[in-house]
Amino acid sequence: MSKNIWTFHHYSTPPSMSGLTRPFHYARNLEEYGYRNIVFSSAFLHFSGENLIKHKEKYITLLEEGVRFIFLKTTAYKHNGVDRIINMFSFMMRLFSVSRTISNEFGTPDLIIASSPHLLSLFAGIRIARKYKVPCLCEVRDLWPEAVFMQSGRSEKSIPGRILVSFEHWLYTHADGLIFTKEGDVDYIKEHKWDTAQGGVIDLNKCFYINNGIDIERFNTSVQKDVLNDPDLDNDSFKVVYTGTIRTFNNVENIVDTASILKDYKDISFLVYGDGSEVEKISKKIKAEGLENIRLKGYVNRKYIPYVLSKSSVNLLNYTADRYNWTRGNSSNKLFEYMASGKPIISNVKMGYCIIDKYNCGFSVVESTPEKLAEAILYLKGISKEEYNKLCDNARNGAGDFDFSILTRKLMSVIEMWI
Repeated sequence: MSKNIWTFHHYSTPPSMSGLTRPFHYARNLEEYGYRNIVFSSAFLHFSGENLIKHKEKYITLLEEGVRFIFLKTTAYKHNGVDRIINMFSFMMRLFSVSRTISNEFGTPDLIIASSPHLLSLFAGIRIARKYKVPCLCEVRDLWPEAVFMQSGRSEKSIPGRILVSFEHWLYTHADGLIFTKEGDVDYIKEHKWDTAQGGVIDLNKCFYINNGIDIERFNTSVQKDVLNDPDLDNDSFKVVYTGTIRTFNNVENIVDTASILKDYKDISFLVYGDGSEVEKISKKIKAEGLENIRLKGYVNRKYIPYVLSKSSVNLLNYTADRYNWTRGNSSNKLFEYMASGKPIISNVKMGYCIIDKYNCGFSVVESTPEKLAEAILYLKGISKEEYNKLCDNARNGAGDFDFSILTRKLMSVIEMWI
């Protein structure tokens, strides 16, 4: 008999929309092993600002490639302020209000997977799982509130900080299992002495690591099918490509400064694909400095990203070094897209548990400065064709370890510990 799995993931969508697709890929693969999946997500799409619910419905359903989504009506927001926090609470409350209706229509769950980053999804998962007397696996995709503290400059020792950390501890304690998407995230539990070995109550045997990943077959098909007409991708320059959000955290200004250092190298071009709150500022900086070797390409539909990356010479992971704890590793989706493209990667921050180092598919700069990034680009440009192709092969082959077919089997082994 098939088992029903419910996944609570605020920002999840199928690949045809602008959202995070990890639950979709898992659900699609788990169907082959006899698991029926329902993914609960917000109808207000974080990455595009589109609202899928125009009227008074509490939710709408969508079936795409055999995966059923329940999009819940939530409040809208524009920035990372109070409105977004209200949106998170509305998602949690809607989960509570529709769970009975969904169970009557599609059957009760045998297991719930509740995914962060925000903690309210985990809370809803644990409480609703208790209601149905089923296990809840909490998937920690980002360590909130730690990441929030680092980006806001606030301290976890403040009164709000202590409340949030206590809530986080309660969630980790009451989850039946914890799935971390970065290899070093379990260190967080040890650092807080929450594990049983240090007198705490969290058994590390219930902690698992399953990184983000890539559907390689879908990626390769997209490279051939979804061709972007962009002359900048077809020239013979050494193309340094960045894809992603253009905001303070992503430190795209660092790329502009690097382009400025290398402006006399006429055969090196910088291509930045994406949108965000810093676009106007970055555009003005490029214009003020008269830089002709860097272009802001703007937003492109995600379906074109595989093709864009396939035409690059090197792909950049670019972040703000001091606004995130990079010692725990990296689970960004773009890392695995970069690897699947079969092109070398340069990261402007040095990370712990470094996948780039593990697979020898690129370089990480020790100091997060434009000068060091420029040095890395010039070094990569100057290596032999044999050395360059080896990095490309390593990236492509390494991506295979993070194909969702492999990751699904890891997830299935965890699920089968409970059902």
